[in-house]
Amino acid sequence: MTGPLAPRRSGLSGRVGPVGLLLTATAAGVGVVLAHLLLGRSDLPPGEVVRVLTGRATAPAYETIVLDYRLPRVLVGLGAGALLAVSGVLVQAVVRNPLAEPSTTGVGAGAALAIVASLVLWPGHQWAYAAAMAGAVSTGVVLYAVGRRSPAVAGVLLGAVLSAVTSLLLVVDSAPIGTVLRWLVGSLNARTPEDWALLWPWLVGVLPVAWLLASRLNVWALGESAAVGLGVRPGPLFAAVLLVAVAGAAAAVAAAGAVAFVGLVAPHVGRLLVGSDHRVLVPVSAALGALLLSLADLVAFSITVHVPGLATDVSGVPVGAVTALLGAPVLISLVRRENRS
Repeated sequence: MTGPLAPRRSGLSGRVGPVGLLLTATAAGVGVVLAHLLLGRSDLPPGEVVRVLTGRATAPAYETIVLDYRLPRVLVGLGAGALLAVSGVLVQAVVRNPLAEPSTTGVGAGAALAIVASLVLWPGHQWAYAAAMAGAVSTGVVLYAVGRRSPAVAGVLLGAVLSAVTSLLLVVDSAPIGTVLRWLVGSLNARTPEDWALLWPWLVGVLPVAWLLASRLNVWALGESAAVGLGVRPGPLFAAVLLVAVAGAAAAVAAAGAVAFVGLVAPHVGRLLVGSDHRVLVPVSAALGALLLSLADLVAFSITVHVPGLATDVSGVPVGAVTALLGAPVLISLVRRENRS
């Protein structure tokens, strides 16, 4: 009656407690934000950062650096990470597969295809965000229509088809490939206040609804027969969970690109800390996803790469490259655990 995703209390929560976890997450979040604000390629003294944050900036350029470049980048990273993690929790719960993550739904591939199509038809970036949202949501609708019996398999196949079409479009017109790579790999470079303004309403909408679904997901994790016996209607629950998961993933992909493994790693770390009770797992995973993506961005920002053929080294790599390196060992560990069980 119980499975790998069945609700249970375990991990460190019994020793640390919810208050301790909340305080730890808050302290870590404040530390990450401060690190993002204090570190950067511009030579900005820490004292000037503090003056900008307290409204006592000594130069307009300092305000621009802190408020228009560094602060939006960290906020978008935190928000996108939280949405990817919560989307991962929901996808894993509804398909009862611990290896599932937002990309399993094909949402990222749909967003990338829509962006390529928009750039080919209307050169320029003004429609990229809207196209990403439209492509991701459309993919979710198709997945619901054709993949209700086996959403994981349908999502993977759908993503493969969409990626193939994207490659075909890039072969026909390779001009937008540089821009498209940002969404394919995932990057937080050059985030603006407008990006944060487009993202935060999705946080306000998706996170509370995901938490409201948590109790039903706990029942669903007991098995379909038991869930039906306890009054859960599989069809409406599947539709609601898939809608929220796709909406969260779509908003995150539109803001930061198809960042890999955040939606896989954060829920599993969350289960190690607090167990599988979705009422606790959803907010804990959101905090872990936010921290994971922001910390990975700090690492990505600090890496310098020597590219053959270029006279100077390239500072910074896409954050998706770092999360992929971090997530690969976790995925291998999960696959080995699944094989043993």
